[in-house]
Amino acid sequence: MDINKDGSTSEAEYFHSLQQEQLAKLKEIVAMENAEEAATAAKELHFHKCGKCGADMKTEIFKGVEIERCPACGAVLLDPGELEELAGKDQSGFFSSLFGSK
Repeated sequence: MDINKDGSTSEAEYFHSLQQEQLAKLKEIVAMENAEEAATAAKELHFHKCGKCGADMKTEIFKGVEIERCPACGAVLLDPGELEELAGKDQSGFFSSLFGSK
């Protein structure tokens, strides 16, 4: 067994570094799981909630398009593409420049 100047062995150093690498990987996995859990909790907390007043949004059919409307304050939430379905194609380019779609 090789003994270094400080009295430790290279074998002990090897296993120590191996253990440190494993601990770092485990910490990374736990951090990713915690981030996923936090994202899931945030989604559950805010899912179908009004961005204006926080009330539960109700799904309704409006002119053949499924929209979310707040019964408390009347705010409307449109999913991507629903505005174009309701209003028709934007000839001026205003909405495409506003929302970044072409």
